[in-house]
Amino acid sequence: MGCFRPFKGDALQDLASQDASSSKVEAIYAPPPGSPPSRRHQDRIPRVSPLERNDDEEYAPPPGPPPSHQRTNTEPPPYHDWTVVPDNALLPPPPSLGHDRSPSSNATESDAGRAHDWCKNHPLIAPHQPTQAQHAAILSGDVRILKPREYKGDLLMPRIGFWKCSTRAGSKDACLLTSSPLYFASADSPFITRTTKTIYFETLIRSLGRGRGADESSIALGYCAMPYPTWRMPGWERGSLAVHGDDGRKYVNDTWGGKDFTSPVRTGETIGLGMSFSISDSPPAYDISLQTSTSIKVEVFFTRNGKKCEGWNLHEELDADNDLGVDGLDGRFDLYGAVGTFGGAEIDVLLNSRDWLWQPR
Repeated sequence: MGCFRPFKGDALQDLASQDASSSKVEAIYAPPPGSPPSRRHQDRIPRVSPLERNDDEEYAPPPGPPPSHQRTNTEPPPYHDWTVVPDNALLPPPPSLGHDRSPSSNATESDAGRAHDWCKNHPLIAPHQPTQAQHAAILSGDVRILKPREYKGDLLMPRIGFWKCSTRAGSKDACLLTSSPLYFASADSPFITRTTKTIYFETLIRSLGRGRGADESSIALGYCAMPYPTWRMPGWERGSLAVHGDDGRKYVNDTWGGKDFTSPVRTGETIGLGMSFSISDSPPAYDISLQTSTSIKVEVFFTRNGKKCEGWNLHEELDADNDLGVDGLDGRFDLYGAVGTFGGAEIDVLLNSRDWLWQPR
């Protein structure tokens, strides 16, 4: 038989407190109004039997094309006709390979270093404006040669434009220069005359070696912009070019060993060197950024015994690591005739056209 045990005092109060707390919790955590989110969409869809349901209407695709097929307003890139190949025959020839040293004679490093410092301290001078008499004298072949202090030997002029040079055995490098430019940038530039300008001279080699062997003496023909260190052969420093007779190489602002060009010269030969300046419109170049609208085209040519045999385009591609460019030689500066000598030699320098074996057409 069961029994009932009545609550006493504190027990009744605790029960009342628990009932009040439960009411507060239910009020705070009451469920949100309305049906659950998963049922709201279903409430808007008419209830139909499975046999009458159309799944295409219930799960219709989103409007518009898929993202990968969005329409754009950008036009396709322009068509390039790759069948049209540019005429690379108009491009300058590729660069010649240079040498570190000459196979015959080489100057000392101290002389080279002294010349480099000298050139840094003596920049190229601006073109000279000749008088009418000065310009006429050069055109007629009345050209003088200056004798530098490094030159050890005789220098005579039997007649106008004809010079006899004789150096002593063991002579060091020396550069003979004409007293006046053969090319005046302010008077001979094709931009001014609208015609081609050609400068040229020859040298007759009477003897080389003078008892010490031909490999210890030779000459070089070239052109220089002023000023130029006269203890250096032409072609070795900035603003100069030359063909050297001992190795047959061409030197264009080249302090190294030159580039292959022709065969070495021999006693009894007459050799000549010329430069032609003409207007060239939009000259082709491998690097488009180097092209200019108008510039001077410079062709260098070499003759042997009156026949033109070799030549090169001054603006041919250069070796960016070794070549010093063509500054001073591109027709913007005056150019002087230059004859380099070392060792014992006897030569005739022919600056008057009446003494040349090669005659311009």
